[in-house]
Amino acid sequence: MKTVIWSLRVLTTVHLLGVLGQGVLAGMFVTGDVDMLTLHSDNALYTHVLSILLTVAAVLVWRPGRGPSWPAWAGGALVVVETVQIVLGQDRRLALHMPLGMLIFGVSLMVTLWSWRWRGAAR
Repeated sequence: MKTVIWSLRVLTTVHLLGVLGQGVLAGMFVTGDVDMLTLHSDNALYTHVLSILLTVAAVLVWRPGRGPSWPAWAGGALVVVETVQIVLGQDRRLALHMPLGMLIFGVSLMVTLWSWRWRGAAR
C-alpha cells in the first residue's frame, strides 16, 4: 500500500506542476512569445496523461487500499475536464478555457495536498 500512496503523491505533485506550467506558458504566449503556444499544447497532453495515471493510483488507494473514494472521483473528473479543456483550447474558446484552467488548478491542488496528508486507512 505504501507504494501506491507514494505513487499517488508523486503523480499528483508532477501533475500539479504541469498545471502550473500551463499557466506560465499561457502567460508567456499572451504577452507576445508565440512559440510558447506549441509548448503549452505539448504540456497539456503530458499533463492529461498524468491525470489518467493519478486517477488509477487514486482508485487503488480506494480499492483495495480502503482509502476514501473522493480522490478517485476527483481524478476522474480531472480526466474529463482536461479533455474538455484541450478541445476548448484547440478551438481558441478562451472565455471558457481560462476559467476552466483555474478549476483544474484548484482540484489538482486539493488532491495533491490530500495525498501528502493522508496516513492510511485504520486497520
